[in-house]
Amino acid sequence: MDEDSRYEAVRSRDGRFDGAFFFAVETTGIYCRPSCPAVTPKRRNVRFYPTAAAAQRSGFRACRRCRPDAVPGSAEWNVRADVVGRAMRLIADGVVDREGVAGLAARLGYSARQVQRQLTTELGAGPVALARAQRAHTARVLLQTTELAVTEIAFAAGFASVRQFNDTVREVYAATPTEVRTAAPRGAARRAADGTGIPLRLAHRGPYQGAAVLDQLAWEAVPGVEEVTGRPGARVYRRALRLPYGTGIAAVAERTRAPRPGSGVHPSGWLDARLHLTDPRDLTTAVQRLRRLHDLDADPYAIDERLSTDPRLAPLVAARPGLRVPGAVDPLEAAARALLGPAGCGRLVEAYGKTLDTPDGTLTHLFPEPAALARPEGVPAPLAALAAALADGTLRLDPGADRDDAQRELLALPGMDAATAALIRVRALGDPDVTPPGVQAPDAWRPWRTYAVQHLYVAGESTP
Repeated sequence: MDEDSRYEAVRSRDGRFDGAFFFAVETTGIYCRPSCPAVTPKRRNVRFYPTAAAAQRSGFRACRRCRPDAVPGSAEWNVRADVVGRAMRLIADGVVDREGVAGLAARLGYSARQVQRQLTTELGAGPVALARAQRAHTARVLLQTTELAVTEIAFAAGFASVRQFNDTVREVYAATPTEVRTAAPRGAARRAADGTGIPLRLAHRGPYQGAAVLDQLAWEAVPGVEEVTGRPGARVYRRALRLPYGTGIAAVAERTRAPRPGSGVHPSGWLDARLHLTDPRDLTTAVQRLRRLHDLDADPYAIDERLSTDPRLAPLVAARPGLRVPGAVDPLEAAARALLGPAGCGRLVEAYGKTLDTPDGTLTHLFPEPAALARPEGVPAPLAALAAALADGTLRLDPGADRDDAQRELLALPGMDAATAALIRVRALGDPDVTPPGVQAPDAWRPWRTYAVQHLYVAGESTP
């Protein structure tokens, strides 16, 4: 989009572009999402930015009305396989907060200076600024949804000091942390983080076929680690999470929302979630992994527009606009399920999974770590080889992994076939453009072949 097209999106308050870009108003010093309900500023006063961090770096503060930090992430980072796309996925997972820019660069295979240059040139902000914007969002969520002390929130959000936390919150939100807490939106319930958990709204753009996602997650649920409860239309998906600083229990509710009458466009919405964390520093990582699992950063408008041009897919897209492809919170779990199925994974959990310190209903274990499954006895040979490769770093399936390199390493493992490798690439690596062997996929489906195959699968025309 050129700047005139972006301004038209702002003028029409088009929510399809929330998260794809941000606009700032020079006369007010505020930046917003495209769908901000405020009076549209004059074109000459508007500047556009690819990320919230770039707007903040230029001295603009977040709009209190549209809360631009709460938008879905850009779908571009799911599609792109270059260093910028990989870096953005890793930053979202909290790598800069945990390992610094040097750790990010090492994972990408570039120098810190190269990563800094590429991100700044293309996104208007480097990795530190991008991580800082994410920390500010995490801080706002904790301030407005929990009763944690401000000092605890500062470190839980990833800040190195309380002073850094205070300065950032004032700069981004033009308010002190206490004022941000007091200004919580009407109806936002604050809960003690060690009691009822942290309530969240996980935003998505456009239509969302939640029933299809819950159907698949229920069918694939690993006993002891995941469950889906409730009646259709009001189900809840729950699972145990292994996180960098501790563990967590996540619950995501099924949510249906009809389009506005006569709008002709499905509105964006959200999924209601609740997180119970043993360490609040894991909030950012836990949220991002839930977003990947439920495919909340996809762009259904672009996907449906492309796939609707195919005569075979057009009726399927019309029947299920906004169909998503579930991802994974644990790449080893996704790979094991592709090799052994849910029941086989359940047996692994019983034998090698770590028991939760505080079991929660049927959620009793964490899925085993790679080192626990990298053994020749008791574990099927293909999975043992895959786990060993993950444990020693030969194979990477994290958000920043090079997808082509990962597929080559997968196919080199004993007992690994092309169909299973393709499924792992879809679920663990989130590749939107994968066709499994045996499926005829025309080039017209690119770069959304994964979604085309998902439509065929949900419609009963193919198997996963």
